[in-house]
Amino acid sequence: LADTATQTRLLQGLSTALGLPRIPKRIEVYDNSHIQGTNAVGAMIVAGPDGFIKNQYRKFNIKSEGLTPGDDYAMMREVLERRFKRLLKPPEGDAAKPADDDSFPQWPDLVIIDGGRGQLNAVREIFEGLGLTQVSLMAVAKGPDRDAGRETLFMPDREAIKLEPRDPVLYFIQRLRDEAHRFVIGSHRKLRKKDIR
Repeated sequence: LADTATQTRLLQGLSTALGLPRIPKRIEVYDNSHIQGTNAVGAMIVAGPDGFIKNQYRKFNIKSEGLTPGDDYAMMREVLERRFKRLLKPPEGDAAKPADDDSFPQWPDLVIIDGGRGQLNAVREIFEGLGLTQVSLMAVAKGPDRDAGRETLFMPDREAIKLEPRDPVLYFIQRLRDEAHRFVIGSHRKLRKKDIR
């Protein structure tokens, strides 16, 4: 109960700090991993009022042909297009999923990506292309020398946001980003191991 109360306060704080239209019930965080473009994998983690929702994490093996090795924008584009095109038009008669399984087709209130203004603009372009207007979007750029606590937050049509290093909301955002990073690195290692075998 204490954990849930803390999580609710953090979500309220996040909503206030970012000026979101509502307190997010579902946050999706995206990250990519590759080694010089090989074994490229994208990942999505999900968090909500009860914390991390691990049974809704997803990994995406990057399939694009002719992808320039290490092109993070193109990888993010593929992952997000696959995720949201599926939401916009659920597959008909998908026998692989029971009819009452709504774990994947839920709309997020907030999408967080690892990166700066460039990544934000690339994702914003994807969202505009798909006609997504109801999802808030934020990018988290690492601080100088990748220093935790000095991150800059970017949102469309807004000045960059800097939170105090000890702000619980910033710590919460770091945890979300780090969890996405942990999950994508694990997925990448599994893929690489399989490839080496």
